[in-house]
Amino acid sequence: MARSKSLKKSRFSTVVQPMAGRVGQARHKVRSWHWYQRWPAYIIFWLVIISAVSWFVERLMPAVKDPRYGVSFSIKYAKELGNDWRANYLALLDDLGIKNMRLMSYWDQIEPRNDRYDFADLDWQVEQAAKHGAKVSLAIGFRQPRWPECHEPSWAKKLEPESKAWRGQLYDFIEVVMKRYKGNPALESWQLENEPKNNWFGGCHGPAPTDRLVEEFNLAKKVDPGHPVWMSLSDEHGLPLGQPVPDAYGFSIYRIVYSTNTPIHFYITYPITDWYHRLRAFYIHTFKDRPTYIHELQLEPWGPAATKKLTIAEQDRSMSVEQMPKNLDYARKTGIKLQYMWGAEWWYWRMVKFNDPGPWNAIKQEVTRFNPTAAN
Repeated sequence: MARSKSLKKSRFSTVVQPMAGRVGQARHKVRSWHWYQRWPAYIIFWLVIISAVSWFVERLMPAVKDPRYGVSFSIKYAKELGNDWRANYLALLDDLGIKNMRLMSYWDQIEPRNDRYDFADLDWQVEQAAKHGAKVSLAIGFRQPRWPECHEPSWAKKLEPESKAWRGQLYDFIEVVMKRYKGNPALESWQLENEPKNNWFGGCHGPAPTDRLVEEFNLAKKVDPGHPVWMSLSDEHGLPLGQPVPDAYGFSIYRIVYSTNTPIHFYITYPITDWYHRLRAFYIHTFKDRPTYIHELQLEPWGPAATKKLTIAEQDRSMSVEQMPKNLDYARKTGIKLQYMWGAEWWYWRMVKFNDPGPWNAIKQEVTRFNPTAAN
């Protein structure tokens, strides 16, 4: 019996030892490769991993086939470009047939003097949306879309930022705005504080403190428990890990921008794949139990100066008629249905100021493609 076991062990050794030797030789050979011999293997490995992740995520969050398009509209930016802002706004409703409007309640415009409110322009916008059967998502709070991001009235600037007195004035303003519009049939949601943790640009006091965001969110839910309160993430790659937890999370999507955050300034195409946004949306749906939306889908230039100072050729470097459908297709591939397009004032400006309806018609074609009854 002992001889039999010894014989088996001997035979096993004669098989395993040469095999182990060959594996060791292979490992030694790979380790001895030069860097230029290893890189192809590394590249192939990561391409396989990325392809597998992309395939998996695409099945979790398939591309949206019927996007729900909306636009962000800013009176301030329309005026900056020299547009007749009312004509611009009505053209979006009448000619493009937009049914989802993201509007602003700028603090400095609505409360230019303490406790003196002027709602005339915002009332008109909401009224026109209601007449056209469009839904409104109204931005509220200190930080709202368009430069300078934080639209603080001059009288409030005299108060110590984030002090009890300053916050009290801000909260009063939010409450007044919400009480005015919460019963309006056009209102769909509130968008509280645009990208509040973004510290890359804007005339703000820095990233919004978390405790203030929680206080604002709780105030909004108390004033109007009947409408959802949405909030946007502060960049293109982050995840919502902190508080508060809003009723929906917004993503921004930019593709080609002029970078000024590096020592050398240049145009850059963000190297972020659509499946990464799908993965973020899947994370939020799964672990936060919340829907997602695109609060800013780039469809206007981002150049080295204010858009109105750029030549047409310079504008086209970051946003052209050819680039617009690419951005729209990219957004559809994220699987996120509600998409607020960014650039409505610019499309109109190019059409009226330069007699160039190209950008406007590109959007009209897209809206009509997915909702044939929307645009005339």
